[in-house]
Amino acid sequence: MCGIAGLAGLSTVNDRAVARMASLMAHRGPDGERVWTSPDRRVSLGHRRLAILDLSERGMQPMTSADGQLCITYNGELYNYLELRERLKAEGGIFRTATDTEVVLEAYRIWGEACLREFNGMFAFAIHDARCEILFCARDRFGEKPFLFVATPRLFAFASEYRALFSLDGVDGNVDDGKLLRFLHNPAEGLDHRRETVFGGICQLLPAESLVLDLGDLSWKTEVYWQPRESTVAPPVSESEAAEEFRHLLTDSVRLRLRSDVPVGSCLSGGLDSSSVACLSRTLLGPEQPYHVFTGRFPDSDRDEGAWAAQVAEGADLVQHETAPDAGSFIAELSDFLWLNELPVDSASQYAQWCIFRLAAGNGVTVLLDGQGGDEILGGYEQYFVPYLNTLRMDGGDARAEEKAIRARYPLALSVADQQWKTKLPLPVRRAAARMLDRGSDLRFGVGKDHLSEMTSDPNRAAGTLTDALERDACRGFLTTLLRYGDRNSMAHSREVRLPFCDHRIAEFAFSLPPAFLMGGAQTKRLLREAMRGVLPEPVRTRWNKQGFLPPQAQWFRDGLLDAAEEVFNDPSFAGQDLWDAGWWRRTARRLRRGEDHLAVPVWKPFIAELWRREFVERARGLPPMAPLANEDG
Repeated sequence: MCGIAGLAGLSTVNDRAVARMASLMAHRGPDGERVWTSPDRRVSLGHRRLAILDLSERGMQPMTSADGQLCITYNGELYNYLELRERLKAEGGIFRTATDTEVVLEAYRIWGEACLREFNGMFAFAIHDARCEILFCARDRFGEKPFLFVATPRLFAFASEYRALFSLDGVDGNVDDGKLLRFLHNPAEGLDHRRETVFGGICQLLPAESLVLDLGDLSWKTEVYWQPRESTVAPPVSESEAAEEFRHLLTDSVRLRLRSDVPVGSCLSGGLDSSSVACLSRTLLGPEQPYHVFTGRFPDSDRDEGAWAAQVAEGADLVQHETAPDAGSFIAELSDFLWLNELPVDSASQYAQWCIFRLAAGNGVTVLLDGQGGDEILGGYEQYFVPYLNTLRMDGGDARAEEKAIRARYPLALSVADQQWKTKLPLPVRRAAARMLDRGSDLRFGVGKDHLSEMTSDPNRAAGTLTDALERDACRGFLTTLLRYGDRNSMAHSREVRLPFCDHRIAEFAFSLPPAFLMGGAQTKRLLREAMRGVLPEPVRTRWNKQGFLPPQAQWFRDGLLDAAEEVFNDPSFAGQDLWDAGWWRRTARRLRRGEDHLAVPVWKPFIAELWRREFVERARGLPPMAPLANEDG
């Protein structure tokens, strides 16, 4: 797990600029740094190392192949590197280290671009290939690791983080307000699922994409190397067979992700996903080895799930550590939190995640397994019952009994569909009524009228069937945003987070199954529940009142955040923008203060967006630029 950066030009590039780009990401890799420059000095690659495998100097990057024709800068982990290493050795692979980095390098040397289909891992990398005069770049299937780039007629620059690109002359970082507003209105849109980012001129590789840069003219092209429904394995014919096969897949995914030369632990919320990962880890490691887990608590709040996490920890003999984030600590750390997250976050839960990674760092655990991805791949959200029922009806089935069971167990699961009539009133009418009555919580009621047209949803994001909805959210939707949060929050504390549910074999398997295997019987994540019989404590396995890892945000506003928000809304610089209606937000903040707790969600959005502009955008723009071309020594 590391930070990567690089430059390629039509003339000599400035390797000092690459060194500076890497230094701005020191938190991603505190264990070493290095810059490599090609013999013709037209390509320079930089790296910051967080040592996980082969902790010796041999594992330093950028790393060159034995024949000197290839050089890689790589961020991530290739979990099946031992198996691939043996296959490659049989085909003439040459290995001088015990790293997964060298496996990536040799796999590309022997198999070419097809190597990506063999990888099981999270990664972003760039390989300078002197044989073909190209730069070959790729990002993992789900987008766990970032790859940002700037492409101009005379320069190609890439990095793991925006701040590194901002250090280059000519990267101005103008904010696309339309993308920002779409994200604030719907976190699955706007920032993470399109090539263009919120910053003008900065692009990103999308999940499961590779990029080939022709070093002769700096032209580039991308290619999608994986589709989540491409499995050629016949799905099981019975639900019991499916549960058995899934248990095998998840266990193997956890096994691969336990490989490390530094201490490994888990995040444990007490929910189904993280509990499954922690319990399987304990089984695989055996009872003799202590296994540390890290839990976020919200004492004296209905958001606190500490009792569930404690039940899992006790039952599996885990060494549990707890942290209790609150409004005071969040306010104290807000500047660093926003600077290192680089983009706005949707709720205070991302700060709670930040605190868990900091707790792990304080206890000397470098690698953490987590349950992220289970909800989006296996049907863990109540809103998936709508496309589930749609699928049953489209297949000619009788959905009435299922709908009745869903309404009995999850009374709010179909409420959005039930109340769609309310949104059929034109937005201008609803907006005018809300402003006149001083009611309503829609973000759009407080957006400047000239920007309302920028908040339309992407029509291509609608999903009819359950599999469509899961694939959308897992591969080009909300999960991609959650993975960005996890990357930035873990790297802020030089920790590595590994996600067993984000194994492409699991997605391919789940998306091949009948929808009833995933959500039948009014069960979210039915497949996982069935597979974890005998693994999880039964009360945890059969929990129906699942909730996300959410702090008591309304309470946090009462404990000091609201004062900070009102200070923002009363600032002349906020009122001077045409992006927001400052008067609306001042009135909404007063309503929140009077006890309308549901307003904590919309008030968060302009508050955090404005602080992000101050703490990241303006600070990043203030970095002294360094011209990317032409070394001083020519």
